[in-house]
Amino acid sequence: MSIEKTDKNFIVTSPDETGVTFFDVSKPPFSVRGLMCDKDGYFRLPQELATETNAGVAWLYLCTAGGRVRFRTDASRVTLRSSMRNVSKMPHFAFSGSAGFDLYADDIYRGTFIPPLDVETGFSSELFIGEDRMREITIHFPLYSGVTKLELGFPPNCSIGEATPYRVEKPVVFYGSSITQGGCVSRPGNSYDNIISRTLSVDHVNLGFSGSARGEKCMAEYIASLEMSAFVLDYDHNAPDPVYLAATHEPFFRIIRENNPTLPVFMLSRPQPNPNEEDLVRREIIKKTFETAKADGDGNVYYIDGTEMLKIFGGDSGTVDNCHPNDLGHFCMAKALEDGLRAVLER
Repeated sequence: MSIEKTDKNFIVTSPDETGVTFFDVSKPPFSVRGLMCDKDGYFRLPQELATETNAGVAWLYLCTAGGRVRFRTDASRVTLRSSMRNVSKMPHFAFSGSAGFDLYADDIYRGTFIPPLDVETGFSSELFIGEDRMREITIHFPLYSGVTKLELGFPPNCSIGEATPYRVEKPVVFYGSSITQGGCVSRPGNSYDNIISRTLSVDHVNLGFSGSARGEKCMAEYIASLEMSAFVLDYDHNAPDPVYLAATHEPFFRIIRENNPTLPVFMLSRPQPNPNEEDLVRREIIKKTFETAKADGDGNVYYIDGTEMLKIFGGDSGTVDNCHPNDLGHFCMAKALEDGLRAVLER
């Protein structure tokens, strides 16, 4: 017997699209944030840079982590139709997080467009979001899968308009590991960067690359060229060893700082509530970059201790594998950054 027969709440069905009008979200009045788009679909970096950086980034830049589509509508239901270039399935990562989309109405979670397990090139799904009244809608893209096209369908006679602008339109840029990319939350809206974006009403760009954020100079130079309101530097987990981290961390920061002399920069050590000796060595390397900058008179650097981050609420319950934060862990990470980011974004 299957679980779907035992519990109907686990059934995933395709919607009835009769009478539904579909719109491509790459066109107005929809606004796609955190992603670039061309005729082949959505991506997070220029292809030339991704290829130059390393083989992992050359694949992962096509994952849509941090991507959002924003708009306003008075529709009571929304039908999603996606075309996908790849779908990631992992044993310790909920499929709804790696390959699903989720929807917030007026910053309140209303449901997840959950893919069927046999999805290969895309899927359709539908959510009922309440009575007919105008709402601000944000739909988060999958974290570990690639989307080539996204269409949204609406019933007849509903209104669709442009979203209200973010309070802070210049994005916060996050650079880091699989954790930054979103591993391993149950749905995209629970990744720490997406939580911060909603809480602080700030646009953002997710440059998390699972196993592949290694502090390369070309990546630092690209990030340094972006228009940002703040930068979060979080690639500790992907530096192969402490020697490599020591050789790249401060130079990476210096490239950012040279092009952005007053940019607020937040440095994170790896989120690990039960640190081993190597974790503590790595933490000291990151603290040294921070302390050197402070000693040089830099008043726009901030340090977040990863050994304390997940203890805000979760103790040692914040990961799925003693490495990747779960929903609780990502919430703790967002809370660890929230006050500092709010202070610099409001000044």
